[in-house]
Amino acid sequence: MFVVEQSGAIRIFDRQTGTKQSTTFLDITGQVKRGHNEEGLLGLAFHPDFQTNGKFYVNYTHDPGPGRDRTRVDEYTASLQDGELVANATSRVPILSFAQDFDNHNGGWLGFSPNDGMLYISTGDGGSGNDPNNRGQSLNTRLGKMLRIDVDGDDFPADSAENYAIPPDNPFASDGEVDTLDEIWAYGLRNPWRASFDRVTGDLWIGDVGQGAREEIDFQRADSAGSENYGWRLREGDIQTPSVGGPEPSDYVAPVYDYVSDGQGEFGGNSVVGGYVYRGPDPEVNGRYFFGDSFPRQLWSFDPASPDSTVENIESTLGSNVSQIGVPTSFGEDLYGNLYIVDRDGDIFRIDTDSTLPGDYNGDRMVNELDYDVWNQSFASINSLAADGNGDGTVDIADYVVWRNHLGSEIGMDELSGATEIPEPSTVAVLFSSLVVGSLVRRRHASSR
Repeated sequence: MFVVEQSGAIRIFDRQTGTKQSTTFLDITGQVKRGHNEEGLLGLAFHPDFQTNGKFYVNYTHDPGPGRDRTRVDEYTASLQDGELVANATSRVPILSFAQDFDNHNGGWLGFSPNDGMLYISTGDGGSGNDPNNRGQSLNTRLGKMLRIDVDGDDFPADSAENYAIPPDNPFASDGEVDTLDEIWAYGLRNPWRASFDRVTGDLWIGDVGQGAREEIDFQRADSAGSENYGWRLREGDIQTPSVGGPEPSDYVAPVYDYVSDGQGEFGGNSVVGGYVYRGPDPEVNGRYFFGDSFPRQLWSFDPASPDSTVENIESTLGSNVSQIGVPTSFGEDLYGNLYIVDRDGDIFRIDTDSTLPGDYNGDRMVNELDYDVWNQSFASINSLAADGNGDGTVDIADYVVWRNHLGSEIGMDELSGATEIPEPSTVAVLFSSLVVGSLVRRRHASSR
């Protein structure tokens, strides 16, 4: 797991051992501005060919001088150094940057679509209240948008600060409007705090933080041609924004789910945290969208086919240990489709399952040489049944056969069908089983912040 710290560091965390790599993967704390609690290192995305080219991308706030706050998206390259994966600090390539009106509403998520390989970047409306400069509805600014770019090209060879290409099928790339930015894919966003691609369908899910009336979840189908207008500042959730709102724009796309920003009851909150469609090992919840809210802590899921009628508050299913989760700030996903919840206290929590896999003797959801070691040790001990794979009360060569026949198996891979892992940033992490009775396991991500 790659763990992003808002202060500007990225660390590698071994989910099996619970330990961090001794060398920090990337440290750009000297470039990151943290003057406001919404600023910092906010996003991480790996190039679809990361395993061969080592390229990855970060989204962060930067302060080039007084009153000149900016959002930066940069590329770095990583490689193995003395057996550890580490980014080359001098490999920075600026992809794009833009000024922020204020120091909040920075968005900060970025991710590659599993369908088209383009990089999507969410941006806030520039901050303050009521979007005073009307950034969300203006097509001549990168603020309040979902941007879509091609990082493998460069349409601006004379500009060392802009190193990307415009996908020719972007909705405004060929409209002939000089004042319309070609990198805009969708608009009308306020503060899109965490988005994700469904690793199976490629659909895009966006959690957009409301101002004081409604919080919303926005949705875009994988086959979308772009240009969706999610309504801000005219619309907040699916209502007219109090004080500055107006009627629905002609190209308006309503949220698939919204809720009251009052912090009350099981379904109220104040700051939505976008999540993921679950594609992990538990078939009981496969395909449900998981998300939450920071103030107060709320955790929910719904069936994308009918969000309003299926939404559930899942906190009661996690058992008494759910109180260990502080303020949730993000969700994450690993290669196997397991979901993680991030809180501000330095913990990483995993959504777990009761699913078992034949031959997985150490319980890490993979059948590999580590399970052979468990079998070998159990086989030599008359008191251990840790590797009793066939359940006959004896660890013998038959249990080795169980291991051998399932070597290379991984829980959840049937649902992934070749999907590319898109690691997500997390600072901390909860473990619960299915949606019935949950057990909570916490990993402490200790670091000075």
